[in-house]
Amino acid sequence: MGKTPGLALYLSLGLIASVLLAAGLLMMKSRSATLPMARPGKFMRSVIVWIRDPMWLGGLGVQAIGYALYVVALSDAPVSLVAVMMQAGIALFVTFAVLFLHERANSREWIGIGGIAAATIMLAQSLAGGAAQGHASNLAILVVTAISIILAAAPYALARLRRGGVATAIASGIAFGLASLYTKALTDSFMAQAGSGAMLRVFANPWLYYTSAANIAGLILLQNSFHSARGIVAMPLSSAISNVVPILGGMAAFGETLPTDPTAALFRVGAFVLTIASSGLLATGEAQL
Repeated sequence: MGKTPGLALYLSLGLIASVLLAAGLLMMKSRSATLPMARPGKFMRSVIVWIRDPMWLGGLGVQAIGYALYVVALSDAPVSLVAVMMQAGIALFVTFAVLFLHERANSREWIGIGGIAAATIMLAQSLAGGAAQGHASNLAILVVTAISIILAAAPYALARLRRGGVATAIASGIAFGLASLYTKALTDSFMAQAGSGAMLRVFANPWLYYTSAANIAGLILLQNSFHSARGIVAMPLSSAISNVVPILGGMAAFGETLPTDPTAALFRVGAFVLTIASSGLLATGEAQL
């Protein structure tokens, strides 16, 4: 019980981070019709054009602030719980896309938004049960990474998933999900190395570079998916997948467990399931348009 206020604080930081990340993505999505896709042979040229665009670059800056808060949240909260809190950004992004980008949302998508809000409330109700977590297992993270890469490549084998940016959105979500796992491993290493010279040791830590690479890959893939898909489809799909990876990976690699209190455990499992199901509704809502 004594750790609950601290856990709530760090999860609140995760919620604020999700707002900033959603706003940054909105700014980047607003430029998708103007900016080129990052294709093989023109990859670096396209990325340079993105960086030179003030709106896109501003969105990247807002995302950077949000990600910094996300890292702070991970320093004292289980990655699986923070991942669920971050899903509030799905509802915000969809709302922003409808209001500012004039994208249409149908009944299935609005149900998904409501489901994510309900999942956030259920998660808050589960906080009294605490959140046990252990030390990272490098072997387990390696296994999760290998399986995730295979799953990221699989959708490209189906033409209907390649069309409309669906496969690319899925791949971006997997990359972001792996980045969450790597970030948790990085923050754990930093906390363990507190003291003189800790910052230098962090820069020598390979998790810093794995995290950076995964986030950059996820960002580029998501921006590419924005060229072919509505934002209210691409972002929820990517975010839903990015949620699955740290929830399952957190249990496999960090020994994260459910609360011992049955009610709190039920709320937490319900929040996980409802978040994923609601994100799925948002992601598949395009079929109803």
